[in-house]
Amino acid sequence: MRVSKRATSAIALSAAAALVASGCSSGDGDGDAAASKDGSIVVHGVQPENPLVPSNTTETGGGKIVDWLFTGLVEYPNDGGAPRNALAESINTTDSKVFTIKIKAGTKFHDGTEVKAKNFVDAWNWAAYSPNGAQNGTFFADIAGFDQTYTSDPDGADGPKKAPTPTTDKLSGLKVIDEQTFEVTLAAPTAVFPTKLGYSAFMPLPDVFFTQKPEEFGRKPIGNGPVKFVSWDDNALIKLTRFDDYNLRDKMKIKDVDVKLYQDDNAAYADLLANNLDFMEVVPTSALAGDKWKTDLGDRGRSTVTPSTAFIAFPIYDKRFQNAKLRRAVSLAVNRQEISDKIFFGTRKPADSWANPLTPGAKPGNCTACKFDPETAKTLLAEAGGFSGEMVFYYNADSAHKDWMDAVAQQIKTNLNINARAEGVPTFAVFRQNINAHKMTGPYRAAWQQDYPDVENWVNPLFITGGSSNDGLYSNPEVDALAKQASGAPSLEASHEAFAKAVEKVDQDVPSIPVYFYGQQSGHSEKIKKLELNNVGEIDITSVEL
Repeated sequence: MRVSKRATSAIALSAAAALVASGCSSGDGDGDAAASKDGSIVVHGVQPENPLVPSNTTETGGGKIVDWLFTGLVEYPNDGGAPRNALAESINTTDSKVFTIKIKAGTKFHDGTEVKAKNFVDAWNWAAYSPNGAQNGTFFADIAGFDQTYTSDPDGADGPKKAPTPTTDKLSGLKVIDEQTFEVTLAAPTAVFPTKLGYSAFMPLPDVFFTQKPEEFGRKPIGNGPVKFVSWDDNALIKLTRFDDYNLRDKMKIKDVDVKLYQDDNAAYADLLANNLDFMEVVPTSALAGDKWKTDLGDRGRSTVTPSTAFIAFPIYDKRFQNAKLRRAVSLAVNRQEISDKIFFGTRKPADSWANPLTPGAKPGNCTACKFDPETAKTLLAEAGGFSGEMVFYYNADSAHKDWMDAVAQQIKTNLNINARAEGVPTFAVFRQNINAHKMTGPYRAAWQQDYPDVENWVNPLFITGGSSNDGLYSNPEVDALAKQASGAPSLEASHEAFAKAVEKVDQDVPSIPVYFYGQQSGHSEKIKKLELNNVGEIDITSVEL
């Protein structure tokens, strides 16, 4: 989904791996300090799916705002280097099972209260207690006692049974030592654990959070990051402003950030060209033909690659999509190279692996279902008993997905003789609400932007039973067992090898379809003199100079 950004001191643990490619870019010139100090920018956004609670935000619309409002223990440098300490003073372990985490003293939440160790422990306990319904709750599965705080619905959301009440609402593996120190005991040694700690699920929450309903807090969030929340006008604008008491290295150089919530990427691009929008993360596909975006933007354009992959996911809870041969047939009928060439004009790379190859531990070329083989696809479809009725491919219409989703549907229609078409859902927020409610009636657009730089993040959230972003409700006990083994491996190398075995099983089941690896073409206004992109291509608002 997403990643945090910024960089300060080196992490106290050498186990964290580095991201392969940099997502950094900047404009010419040094900027003007006076213009920056009181200046403001307008950036492109979409309506967040949920109120802005870190452990309940799993999509990029709300995720990048959460990343700006909060600072965690660890951050991921813009240049793709190894994770580094942010709010953590130190993260120490001798066995990758028990971690002693000391936070920097004197940092504040936006309400003026000090950030203390208990704010992490309380936030993590809240997220790990399944009745609270945090979508990112399973990110705490490594911690001892998770099996006592988190229970699953035994027969799914539509079944008559309910998830049993957990026996406790506190993780036994969390302990506050003093105001700046807490201890984390994992169920098993987990080498990748410190790498995860920059993801927003692990952000601290102020004491006031626990006096409110989560949705009330999320509509007026109080974070501890370089900007603080001002207001939120649904489907129109989210206003943020500099937090002047922020005392870590990545302080804001400008004052205000307005996130304009668009329903049409072409309208946003028109605003960008007219200098009414100061940053657009991804220009629409209509601007790619003949490198039109380069002509339009000149030196205001930026091109980079990011550890992100576009997928099409299956609603496996729908009995029509429960046959793995059918799913593989659909995947083999997709001509990824044609989509890359004709829709994206070579700015995207056809996907051939389940985890983006820019991610540490990812194995290139391990998606056998990603080959274009329409003849085998037809055979598999016949063996699966064919497909009756219409196959509708859904996407959110407020971003530039219509062209490639139409192309996929047409390829399925041509290569498999299935009555297929693509249909847009007006907004990303509604689209995601339907996905999370398990109401999708056909394959749908999905994407994964890594939360932290390790292949584990491409397996556990997406493919284990009950994973936080396993939206299609895929389940394979063999994958679960192999992923558990990989998660508890004593070294990153052993972990990566074990995850590769889990992915081999995923590849046979085809719970989703990798389609392309992202390339990213961005643009900014003339008034921005300098900026950097973080390692997933989002604007680092703390770098902006005017």
